[in-house]
Amino acid sequence: MGCAISGLTAKAEFGERTTEEDDAAAAACPSEDQILMIKDSWKVIRDDIAKVGIIMFVRLFETHPECKDVFFLFRDVEDLERLRTSRELRAHGLRVMSFIEKSVARLDQLERLEALALELGKSHYHYNAPPKYYSYVQAEFICAVQPIMKERWTSELEEAWKTMFQFVTSLMKQGYQEESDRQHLLALSPKDRPDKKNTAL
Repeated sequence: MGCAISGLTAKAEFGERTTEEDDAAAAACPSEDQILMIKDSWKVIRDDIAKVGIIMFVRLFETHPECKDVFFLFRDVEDLERLRTSRELRAHGLRVMSFIEKSVARLDQLERLEALALELGKSHYHYNAPPKYYSYVQAEFICAVQPIMKERWTSELEEAWKTMFQFVTSLMKQGYQEESDRQHLLALSPKDRPDKKNTAL
């Protein structure tokens, strides 16, 4: 039932790394050909943006129920039909799809895309949404858009979307870690903080 990708663990399917350096090395930016494929397919996908957002999150909660713990509003909702008609889930799905749309638009402006993804990773630290969940969204997005693309969906297009998601999520993980480190430093008492002054004589 459903997409073959769905339900696989992020570590096995998406090569989840243990360090930022490994993530950065593994997450190459999409090629020019891949960018063109992504942008062309987005023109079709965006017509069903709300539907894709809902399908993506309902499937996410089906395949990875532990993800619901991050979402206070959905934590105790067991009825998937109730989730499908939830205004809050629709709104969140639209926010995520809006981020994907901005990412697609900025594929030609990597500095802006990097800033956007780093900032989102930092904000996810404050939502208590750990990086292990980011790759799950990729799988559910691909499963949700395949039926919309129909025969236009190819293995090359799938690889292009995976490359974009891996690039963006590696930056989000970096942003999350930077914010985690910053908050840890702020929590230290002043005497325990590393001295930023140059002590060399």
